[in-house]
Amino acid sequence: MDKIILEEMEFYGYHGVFSEENTLGQRFRVSLELHLDLRKSGQSDNLKDSVNYAEVYGVCKSIVEGKPMNLVEAVAEKIAASLLESFDIVKSCTITLIKPDPPIPGHYKSVAVEITRSK
Repeated sequence: MDKIILEEMEFYGYHGVFSEENTLGQRFRVSLELHLDLRKSGQSDNLKDSVNYAEVYGVCKSIVEGKPMNLVEAVAEKIAASLLESFDIVKSCTITLIKPDPPIPGHYKSVAVEITRSK
């Protein structure tokens, strides 16, 4: 299966279980892989035979910057469901949702969830 990959799109959202996360917000990064057959678009050189990256970005932006959710798992799930519904050509997707600055003690680069969903 071929892939379209978008890496570390950055958004500002208000997701989290702590009230300060819902009030102050924080950065989130989304990386994703769309699994599909790119043969037709590769031969036709026509965007209508592929997936518009700007539309994918828009779906992610509207969810991450939209209604607050408690868990990043729920945000990732909503992104995956929306992408699978929005783009008929996409057979499955892998979503990585990164929370670079969660309000937990310790030293680490980030925390993240990764999910894979299929039609």
